[in-house]
Amino acid sequence: MPAVSKRRTASHNKPGTGVVAIPGRQVPCEQCPLRAMEVLRDFTPVELDFVRTFKSGELNIEAGANILLQGTNSAYLYTVLVGWAFRHKSLPDGRRQILNFAMPSDFLGLQGTVADEMEHSVEALTDMTLCIFPRDKLWDLFTKFPALAFDVTWLAAREEQMLEESLVSIGRRTAIERMAYLFLNLFVRAQEVSLTKGNTIQFPFTQQHVADTLGMSLVHANKTLKKLSATRTMRWKGRTFEILDREGLARIANFEFPDGRKRPFI
Repeated sequence: MPAVSKRRTASHNKPGTGVVAIPGRQVPCEQCPLRAMEVLRDFTPVELDFVRTFKSGELNIEAGANILLQGTNSAYLYTVLVGWAFRHKSLPDGRRQILNFAMPSDFLGLQGTVADEMEHSVEALTDMTLCIFPRDKLWDLFTKFPALAFDVTWLAAREEQMLEESLVSIGRRTAIERMAYLFLNLFVRAQEVSLTKGNTIQFPFTQQHVADTLGMSLVHANKTLKKLSATRTMRWKGRTFEILDREGLARIANFEFPDGRKRPFI
């Protein structure tokens, strides 16, 4: 990885980091599995040709490895091709607030490109594959491809929207409402990118991740989960999450389902 200002993120091929760069394009952009997903906008032939040159390779990440680090400046942006990650911000004493979760089609690292330094970290929840985009080519996207530039702006706005909902949950939703909202929101997002099977999904996170997302102690999160389970709208056993009553869970969460319009990815 080229030298960066501030502290550096983990090297793409540094032993023991769980981060391994794959040179070139292992999955050709023309055959990208994300393009087959109905919820995602497809590229025009000209846009696809640019994205093919924009992408410099792929990155394999082991679960638990850092993709981006708070306070660092990365030379790359990433699109999640396979796997889950979570964005989080840590206080000096180690307390952690999880901001949201990332899954296939999500874009990582834009904040570090625009602000020159990441204000949060991104950690892999599962083994992952990321598409790599050099940040120094981003200007070409903005100057030559206005539709793709709008897509990047849309992705940033969507990130802001998710943070708004997290703020509303922590500030105003009751404990059971915020947990219901988190589960249903993640399920619907995962369903859009074909990670669910019927009404079930294997969530890759633990109750501690849930507690750190919702601003709760682990004990409070466990008690809230039991109360939510008692409503018979959902079940979470081991890592298997199942929706038993979608509309009932949505009523508890005050959740509005997405309208199904196609959304962009890079």
